[in-house]
Amino acid sequence: MSEPIRVLALMESAFVTGPAKNLIEFARRAANPPGGPPVDLKIATYLRAGESPNAFVQAAESAGLKVYILREARRWDTRPVADIRGLVGELQPDLVQSHNTKSHLFVKLAGVPGRVPWIAFNHGYTATNLMDRVYNHVDRFTLPQAHRVIAVCRPFADRLMRRGVAPERIRIQHNSVVPFQRPPEEEIEAVRDSLALGGGNVVLAVGRLSSEKGHADLLYAVRDLAPPVRRDLRVVFAGDGPELPRLRQLAARLGLAETVVFAGLRKDVRPFYAAATVLALPSHTEGSPNVVLEAMAARVPIAATAVGGVPEILTDQQTGLIVPPRDPAAMSAALARLLGDAELRAGMAAAAAERVESSFTPEAYRQSMIAHYRDAIATFRPRSP
Repeated sequence: MSEPIRVLALMESAFVTGPAKNLIEFARRAANPPGGPPVDLKIATYLRAGESPNAFVQAAESAGLKVYILREARRWDTRPVADIRGLVGELQPDLVQSHNTKSHLFVKLAGVPGRVPWIAFNHGYTATNLMDRVYNHVDRFTLPQAHRVIAVCRPFADRLMRRGVAPERIRIQHNSVVPFQRPPEEEIEAVRDSLALGGGNVVLAVGRLSSEKGHADLLYAVRDLAPPVRRDLRVVFAGDGPELPRLRQLAARLGLAETVVFAGLRKDVRPFYAAATVLALPSHTEGSPNVVLEAMAARVPIAATAVGGVPEILTDQQTGLIVPPRDPAAMSAALARLLGDAELRAGMAAAAAERVESSFTPEAYRQSMIAHYRDAIATFRPRSP
């Protein structure tokens, strides 16, 4: 077997988010691949002083990965910069990769560019407050210095070019999804019973409840469904976030208090996919949404907005229905069409599952990432000290 590719990956995450899930799954599979070079990937992440390992750290360690903790006193404490510099010196990685704005900045401040190939991932941005919007602009200072920048969809790549990243340094890499393993029927029924879903149709929305996800648009879309379609319908939000109080109030104001169920953050959403009739993704912005890939793998038909990488993953009218963002009427029409046509749902779900199995498997992702690594290492020229 060839020598492993040594990678140090920096990610700031408290939960097993979409990017975290992809990183852990890739590292686990790439450690002992069926062919090609193995990858020895170690993770560095941030914890405040006194904090215990969070869900991300626990998931990475459970997958057999080595995790280095960078201790900080507060948000954007720069003390981890020295620790990153020390880790790079100690581990001598073949390349360093970073996964969020803070890590991009700290890699640059640690002097990694010019010493080791640096791959920076751009997963998109959240802007729940003014400070987030300010921090997002830090990438204009850091990403042009990366040897390679991986965007998760074409619109993100175009935005990176507008932010000063040279086109020849940008690569596009969609996320992947593991095959869906349907949970036992008793688990599915337990979810249906606990949420009082009854025997009617279920529209499922999975993800963080934040403004850019457009969940308010989904509530308006459901309100506009014809009464026969709304009869016995349940809309389930599986997730938590800052928009929860506002969405509760809006659901009540729209007369949907008995229709909408806020299920909270769930570690295992497989029973929700198994119980769902349709998945709705009403987002205003997305990258390469894991939830769409997961629904495709689970054979749940999808109505989604045409944002980010969604049109690169779904084919409108074939593997799902794609509607304009911020258009509740269009989303309502798409939901009505899917909910009212079982044959259409079955056909789109089967086509979507076939698409995932041919293009978005973890093995395809592993091979693609190995190609990115080899390219970065082969084309990197260290600067003279």
